[in-house]
Amino acid sequence: MERLKIVVFTGAGISAESGLKTFRGTDGLWEGHRVEDVATPSAWQKDPELVQEFYNIRRAQCIQAKPNQAHIHLAELEDEFDVQIITQNIDDLHERAGSSRVLHLHGEIRKSQSSVDPLLVYPIQGDTLKMGELCSKGSQLRPHVVWFGEQVPNMPKAMQISMGADVFVVIGTSLQVYPAAQLVYEVSDACKIVVIDPQANLFDLPNGVIRISENATAGVKKLQNLLAK
Repeated sequence: MERLKIVVFTGAGISAESGLKTFRGTDGLWEGHRVEDVATPSAWQKDPELVQEFYNIRRAQCIQAKPNQAHIHLAELEDEFDVQIITQNIDDLHERAGSSRVLHLHGEIRKSQSSVDPLLVYPIQGDTLKMGELCSKGSQLRPHVVWFGEQVPNMPKAMQISMGADVFVVIGTSLQVYPAAQLVYEVSDACKIVVIDPQANLFDLPNGVIRISENATAGVKKLQNLLAK
């Protein structure tokens, strides 16, 4: 018997419960910096040392963080269902919780990439990527993160995965960041959509969407109960 195909699209809200700060705080800053100063190609051109330091700090935070119960419960769903995670997050908490199929839309902070060829990707040992560390083409390594103004290379694959979902679950994202937010509109007419977020009732969503206005951990427990019916 073919198993139900569940696609889970996660954002910063799920990692926030592991202590990682969301992308933008209430003051519009990210770890005390303007996003334009640390998360754009022009920022890298202007001050690569600042950008490198910023992501080194973020990387250390990600390594120290632990998967929370929402990550763990999603991994447990694989016992009964065909589960694919699509995440906007650059941490590896889904993988460390046990999820076996995770597609990162915005890159992975524990990897580096060539600053001249984004296809050259390398694992980072520890939490520090240093200036002077070069790719095989002799160019400086930069964080393996999709910055504002750059293409999202995994977007076509994410769209294809979403189209095949029987259940599409959105967790911890306001669906405001495009093109990723478009995924909820790529599912088939027969697909059931579930949105888990404390502000879910405020979102502008298609008719028929099941809204669970809870944080990620409480919401995923409700999702488990919903899928068990």
